Order: sequence, then C-alpha cells, then structure tokens
Amino acid sequence: MPDTEEDTPQPGHFLPGGTGESVPGSRPLTLRSGQPAGLGKARSVDFDDSSVRRKARPIPTEPGTESDYSGPPVAPLAGGPAAPLTGTRRAGGPRRTGWQSNPPRTGAGAQFKAELPPVKPPRQTSRPVVAGLAIVLVVVLTAAAIGGFKLVDRYGVERPLSQPVVKQPEGPLPAPPNPTVTETATVVPDVDRLQKNTIYAAGQVASVSCKEPAIKPNSQSAILRYYKALLPCLDKAWAPVLKRAGYPFRSPKVVLQTNQTEADTGCTGEEDVAYYCGADESINISWKNDLKFYKDDPLSARVWMMDTMAHEYGHHVQELTEMLTAAWSREGWAKNKAEELDWTRRKELQATCFGAAFLGANKKSLGLSGNKLKIWQWEAQHSGDEYNPKKIRDHGSRKSNWAWSAPAFASANPKSCNTFIAPAAKVS
Repeated sequence: MPDTEEDTPQPGHFLPGGTGESVPGSRPLTLRSGQPAGLGKARSVDFDDSSVRRKARPIPTEPGTESDYSGPPVAPLAGGPAAPLTGTRRAGGPRRTGWQSNPPRTGAGAQFKAELPPVKPPRQTSRPVVAGLAIVLVVVLTAAAIGGFKLVDRYGVERPLSQPVVKQPEGPLPAPPNPTVTETATVVPDVDRLQKNTIYAAGQVASVSCKEPAIKPNSQSAILRYYKALLPCLDKAWAPVLKRAGYPFRSPKVVLQTNQTEADTGCTGEEDVAYYCGADESINISWKNDLKFYKDDPLSARVWMMDTMAHEYGHHVQELTEMLTAAWSREGWAKNKAEELDWTRRKELQATCFGAAFLGANKKSLGLSGNKLKIWQWEAQHSGDEYNPKKIRDHGSRKSNWAWSAPAFASANPKSCNTFIAPAAKVS
C-alpha cells in the first residue's frame, strides 16, 4: 500500500523527547510496512560531540543530588475513556508487578484483590411455607393434648375441667349410712391389768348343776370325749362371770396333743402335761398319762382329770380377760431369770385358784364329797414344783398350791385369786 502524508509521523509526535501534547505510551504506535525512500543527514559518532554525548543524570536516591524524576505519570481519571489500542504493543518500559498488578495477558488474576467478595443475601422462606408449618405444629400439639386427656381419663384420674355425666336417679336417694367413728382404746398397763382386773369384782362362779361325765376314760377316744363332756359345764359357769366383768365370752377348743403341732398352733408344751394355747384358744390334753393313771386307780384318775380341766380352763379365763397376755409381757420384761419365774408362778397359781373356784361352786353336782373330796384335797396338797423331774420352779410349791386352792374352793369367788398382789413368799 503506498505511503500517504497522513501516515508519516510528525516530528516529536510519538517519539520520546518530542514536544507533542501526548504523553509517551498514551497513544498507540503505528507500524509502517516500509522504510522511507531517502536517508537523512548523517550524524557524527564522536563521543566528544556535545550533541551526541550527554551527561548522565544522577540517581535520584543519592543524597545531595537533585532529580527531575517526579514519579510515575498521572493515572487517567476514573471513568474516563481509555485510548484504544490500534497497534500490537505499547511504548517501552517495565511492566508493574506485585499485589496490585493488572492481570497479565495470560489470563491469570492478581495475587490480592482489594475489593471484598460479594455477600450472598440471606435465604428468605416463603410466607405460605411458614404458615403451613405453623398449622402442622398446631395440629400435632392439639392431637397430643387430646391423647393425654384420654390417657388420664382411662386410669380414672379426676379432671377438674371436665364435666362428668351424672345419671339422675328415678327415685329418691337412700339415706347415707351413719359415719364410722374410730375410737382409740385406752392403753392399760400390764400391772394394772393383772392387779386391778374387773374379774375380781365380778362375783362368784355360777353353780350350774353339771355332773361328772359318765364316760370311762379307758382309751384315747374315750379320754377326749370325757374332757369334751366337761366343757359345757365350765362354759355355763364362767360365762356370766365374764359378762359381769365386761369381757366377751368364747368357748375354747379341746384337742389331744397328738393332733396338734407347734407349726399349727404356735404353742408348745411338755408331752406328759396338759397345756393351754392362747394362739388358738385350745386346751391340749396329754391322754397317755391319763390312760395309765386310770388303769392304776380309776377314781383318783377321774378326780385328777376334772381338776386338770378346771386348771386349763382357768388359763382360758385369763386369756379372755387379757391377763394372760399381760403376764407373758411381764415375763418378757423381766430383768433376770428369777424375776421371770416369779411372774410365771403367779400366772400358774392363779389358774389353779380359778379352777378350785369352779370346783367349789359345783362340788355338789360333781360329787366332790366324801372320798372324792379327800382325793382332791390330797392331790392339791401334793402338786407342786417339788415333783417336777426337771426341778423348774414355774408352777409354785405344793404349799403355795394348797394356799390358793383351799380358799377359792371354799369361796367359789375369783376375788380370792389375785396372785399378782400377793407377797413373794406366798407365790414361792
């Protein structure tokens, strides 16, 4: 393409050191495809030539020197139009490097960017979604509350907010029963129960005109029938006395020792001696000794059996008047063995006295006169701890037994049997 005048650069227009208004590097350099046809005027290459040799400028950083260096060119105004590139390169000069460098042509970004990254706006939940979740929550809470009320109602717990359905009765309501009044019983000390019992002021034992059973106690079954035949007579004699003393009356049971065990009754006793069990209110008979005694002396055996039955029934009277329980309590609180045996002897001697009172009240109908009376007196005078093979002093001496039996037989009154106020010598 032929060169034109417009393509020819003007002096100082784009070259360094020119007087043009443009700043070096601010406008593109236009390359020409051809060289000018003529050569310019030759210049001397002599270093002495002042036009060629120039004095070097001092380094601006040396002290005491002045420099024409005034910093980098002024940056273009922000927002101003940038001069378009029309060539392939800019004016020479080093490129800037560092954290604030412009992106190179390779496309890589700068090492640091002053501007903060854009912050994503918070995610906003749609109002219909929020309203739907609120409705679901209300439904769940309502269902849980209804289920809780049903569970409470299932177990019969009263709900104050609920309105119970009451069926109206067809007829008038029945009158409510009288309220139950609980009375606290007065605690009576053991000693008062024993020494001041109302049985002592109840009067004589009743005479009921009962006769000795016409049963020969010559076998185990016959011995049991003999004792059971005496039982109604004793019930009739003692029932009025207990009623006057203010105690309820109950008839005891009569059993053979072979038919009872400690596990059944909670009581135990010697195999060869009859005993009373307060746990089931039973009189336990030792039939073997009675059978042997009857074979040796029938009359003395029958008197002995009547006296034994009267003595054991005396323990039943103690049970009904709560004196037996009080006596057992005193024995348990004893400080030593001697004191325990003292309470035991008083209890046993009183039962003997109660038995003598019954025999004395019914001596005529029972035939206790003449020879039978003498047999009873002899047996009462010879019954005591002296004849115990184990020598245990728990029933009183023969002297003490007779001392309580004789007055009670004569008076037929329980008043004669307060062994718990007697001196120790009389219950030895």
